[in-house]
This record gives sequence, C-alpha cells and structure tokens, in this order.
Amino acid sequence: MENEKLKQFLIPILLIFAIIMGIIFIAPKIKDSILKYTGVQSEIKTLQATVQQKENMLAEYSTKEQTERAQEQANQESGKPFYKPVVEGMDNDAAIAGELEEILQLVRANKIKIRSIKNIPYPEDDRFVQNAKTQYNVARLNMEMIANYVNYDNFLKELYKHEHFLDIESVKIVPYKKNKKILLISFNLKLYAKK
Repeated sequence: MENEKLKQFLIPILLIFAIIMGIIFIAPKIKDSILKYTGVQSEIKTLQATVQQKENMLAEYSTKEQTERAQEQANQESGKPFYKPVVEGMDNDAAIAGELEEILQLVRANKIKIRSIKNIPYPEDDRFVQNAKTQYNVARLNMEMIANYVNYDNFLKELYKHEHFLDIESVKIVPYKKNKKILLISFNLKLYAKK
C-alpha cells in the first residue's frame, strides 16, 4: 500500500525533478543569450555614435570644401592671379621672396622707411593654410613703417594696383607726437605664391 501511495507522487516528483533539471540546464543558455543581446545593443549604440560622428565630419568637410571653392571663385573673379615663382619646388621663404621684393620696391619708390619687418610663414589663422597648404606658399608680413601722408597714400594706391593677389590684413596709423605730418604705421600684409 505504501508503494501505491508513492506511485501517486512519483510522476509529480519526476516532473518537478525534470523541471528543475531543465531550469539548471537552460538557465546558463538564457543568461548567455541575455549577455549577448546586451552586448549587441551596446555595440549598436557605439556604431550609431560612430556613424553620427562620421556624418558630422562629412558635413564639416563638405562645408569647408564649399567655402574653399567659393573663395577660389572669388579670387578668380578678382582678376588678380597668384604669384608664381620661376623655379618650382622652393621652400616657403624662397617662393615668397620674389613677391616680397616687389612690395619692398613699392616701399622704396614711395620713400617710406621701414623700422622693422617680421615674416611669419604659414600663419595658422589663414584660410589658404587651413584648406590648401599643399597648393600655396603663404607668409604674413608685419611691418612697422614711417611715412608722410602723401607717400603713404601713393603706396596704398600702387599696392591696390599690384598685379598679384595679396591680402592687406590690418593697418594702424598713428601720427608722430612731435610732428603730426609724419605717420607711424603698423601694416600687416599676407603674400601668396602658388607652389
């Protein structure tokens, strides 16, 4: 009789035992699946962030390229060609030297005295340096000059007529304290030469 009572519970016990064994056997697989799923989700988020970053970079490069094209178009429309040295493959200082000599001739022809001149090759804030450094030699000239009004006016007119592209960045003029007819001039100019 006791065996009959046990037989009644044998099937539920075996069923419970099978369920427990199934849980023990399936639980690690479920855990691995959950870990793989979370890993894939984090990888998807990382890839989405990378794609967004690349899209932003592409948009930035596209904007820079459009700006560069517009600037080149404006330069072509200005009618002034870039200075081209006779010999190719020169370093920046040598390539700009011919253009600098032309500017210094204008200074001498207008009887302007230069107190100091500083040559800064490839200024980092210049658009040509930022976008087309491999195509152009660039130098910024910071000049301190002394002149009278008439000579300086003639110099600016001739500089405006100069045959090559250049950029007058800034001009600061202060009359000399002892003689107001004499000007102390701080003149910043960028020179460009094609490589």
